[in-house]
This record gives sequence, structure tokens and C-alpha cells, in this order.
Amino acid sequence: MPGLDPTREFLPLNIAVLTVSDTRSAADDRSGDTLAQRIAGSGHQLAARAIVTDDRDLIAARLRAWCADPGIDVIISTGGTGITGRDVTVEAHRDVYEKEIEAFATIFAMVSMETVGTSAMQSRATGGVAQGTVLFALPGSTGACRDGWDRILRDQLDSRHGPCNLVALLPRLEEHRQQEHRHQEDRRG
Repeated sequence: MPGLDPTREFLPLNIAVLTVSDTRSAADDRSGDTLAQRIAGSGHQLAARAIVTDDRDLIAARLRAWCADPGIDVIISTGGTGITGRDVTVEAHRDVYEKEIEAFATIFAMVSMETVGTSAMQSRATGGVAQGTVLFALPGSTGACRDGWDRILRDQLDSRHGPCNLVALLPRLEEHRQQEHRHQEDRRG
């Protein structure tokens, strides 16, 4: 049965929040505020926070910079996941991913159906991993951020959640790089 196992230790994560918007500023970033509050309320650290415009290259550059930062475990973006011409967050995420977590989009759509009905089909939420970091792109509405955090991410980013969680996988996300490094050393030695 899924749920929290009180015998497991809680491991706080360092989570960055990226708001993607042509119109938001720090003063009116309600979706970013929603995520930041929920992150802190769950016992995690807000490691970084930024706002970038709906520009694929700028979004990908910010994601890559945060993925390269060893002080960031998870990145959650909000905004730019729709289907209009300016919605390029999903493409930027996919430019960065080493592996996509396809089931995240499916689960997010299932959760969204309960609150917005068939309008859930207009969201292209996504998740993936890159450079040992887990990334998620949520829609820009506060409701979508609440649903994404409260119904999916809070549990998967809690080391006590069972039967499994993403926290347990974090140390293993770079196994392929460690193996490549060993092979290079073997060839030199």
C-alpha cells in the first residue's frame, strides 16, 4: 500500500523553482510562490528561484546551469506548457533531458482531470532527469502547481514514501557517467 513509512528517515532536498512567463515579475509570481511555500512546508530547501521569458534557449540555459549545480537536486518549472506558439517550456526541458519520465505526464493528466475536466488535455506537463538532477515542468496556474505538488511531487520527493520514491534514485542517476569514467581509466592504465 502506498504511503509514508515512519521508520524511514526524511531527507530534505534542494529544489529550484523556475517561472516561465513574459508577464510575471517577482511581485506577482503566484505560481512560483505556491511552489516555494509547498517546498518549504514539506521540509525541503528552496535552493534557487528565477523567472525567465518564454524563450526556449533561455529556459534550457537556466535548466542546464541548475543541473550543473551540485547544490540542486530537483528543478520544478511553472508556465509555458500549453499549446500556443509561445509555449516552449516542454521543448526546452526535452533539450536538456537525458531521460524523460513519460509517466509523469500521464499521472498529471489523470490528476488534472479531477479538477479541470477535459481541459487537462491542453497541458503538456513533463518530467525527466539530467546530470543527476530531476526536472519537472508544470503549467503556470496556481491550481496546477498545487495539484502537481500535493498529488504527485510531494510524495515522490519524500524519502519516506513507499513503495518507492525518486529520492532513493538520486544517487544512481549518474551511474552511467561513473561507468564511463572507469572505462576511460582502464583504457589509460
